[in-house]
Parts: sequence; structure tokens; C-alpha cells
Amino acid sequence: MTEELLYEVRDGIGRVTLNRPQARNALTFAMYERLAEIANGAADDPAVKVLLLTGAGEKAFAAGTDISQFRAFSSPEDALAYESRIDRILVALENCPKPTIAAIAGACTGGGAAIAAVCDLRIGAANARFGFPIAKTLGNCLSMANYGRLAALIGPARVLDLVFTARLVEAEEAKAIGLLSAVVPLEELMPRAEELARTVAGHAPLTLRATKEAMRRLRAAMRNVKGDDLVTMCFTSDDFREGVDAFLAKRPARWTGR
Repeated sequence: MTEELLYEVRDGIGRVTLNRPQARNALTFAMYERLAEIANGAADDPAVKVLLLTGAGEKAFAAGTDISQFRAFSSPEDALAYESRIDRILVALENCPKPTIAAIAGACTGGGAAIAAVCDLRIGAANARFGFPIAKTLGNCLSMANYGRLAALIGPARVLDLVFTARLVEAEEAKAIGLLSAVVPLEELMPRAEELARTVAGHAPLTLRATKEAMRRLRAAMRNVKGDDLVTMCFTSDDFREGVDAFLAKRPARWTGR
């Protein structure tokens, strides 16, 4: 697993690289856990002024969770445990007092998009594409916490648009709706992201910490709504099992609404 998620600290920047380019950097559970470990450790590490997250290669920041891991799901508890795990990782990034920056090239979808969405800043290459195509792929749903995070970031109407159409937002539209703060040519992505990281790292840490915490508290109010019934409805359905099988077999899913 160590090679699947790389981490180094240099010049005040903690660089996190999702390193499964052969799988479009799809995250295993072990990678999620390592990401939370890094975020929690950076909180108390004086050598880290900012965290910079990116994906290996040019095709994807992260294409969500490794779908093969869903084959073992068989109960409501499996679904709730999965969403609880993902939320714990996202909370670790949100609660880390150090600024977080996502440098996004290629596909940024599902769990990868959720990670990018909780970062404080996002900069994208011109080939960046962002979305949650679950209505087309697996037939599952997001947790209430993630619906709340997205609604706070881009508004409820755009969340409905992204999920209902299952489309991926291209880079310039992503910038226009607030998913990206800047779009740059692919070859300039990492130099510009590192320049941004150095700029942020050089600013007053208490100002950054207070502002990040203020935004976290405002978002938290939108997430305090129960939604376990929605998660179990989708993840324990025949449609979800069909979606996983179809995705892994690389064929269209046959939805039944059951």
C-alpha cells in the first residue's frame, strides 16, 4: 500500500500523491486510511505548513473508490460502515488546521471528487473533469454529509444537476461554478500548484487556521441531517449489485428500481 499513496514533506509543503495511475488512482480502503493518518499527523507537525494533494499521471486525480471492494457488501451495516469510513477520512482533512490544496488533472470523480471538494483550494489542469456519475454507474447515493458539503460548495441546484445527469463538468465550467479556483495548461499544473502552496504557506498561520475553522463550522450546520435510510436503500438494492457487476464487466447496467 505504501507505494499506492506517496507522502513527502519539503520546504513546508506536505505532498500527497495518489499513486495508482493504472487504475486511474482509484482509492483502496488502505489508501483512504493512510490519507487520514497524514492529515491527522500534519496537524501537529511544525514542518508542514500546507498539504498539497494530487494524483499520479495525467488521466485522473482519483476515479473514486476501487469498485472491486464493493463486491463484499451484503448488509445495511456494510453500507453504513463504508460511508462512516469515508466521512471519517473527509473529516480528518476538514479538521486539519493546515491549509489543503488539490491539484487536479483528468478525472476527479466519486470519492476522489469528495476528497477534492473538502480541500480548501482546488486548481485544475485544462483536462480536469469533475463529477459524481453514480446514477449512471453504480446506482448508489452519497451520504447526507457529502450532499451537505457539496450543497455548501456549489449550491443545491448544481448538486441535483451533477447527480441527475451523471455528467462530468469540464474545467472551465468547474471554475465558473466554484469547483476550481484556477485552470491552467496541464504542463503548468504542478508548478502553479506548488507556487500557490508556497504563497499560502508564507501567510499568517493563525489567520488561515481561524478562517478554515470558521468555514468548517458553517458547513457543519448543513450536514447535521439524518440520512442513513437513504444510504441503506441504495447500497442494499438489486440495482447496486447490478451496478457493481456491470461496472466491473464493462457493460451498461440494467436498472429496475429495486
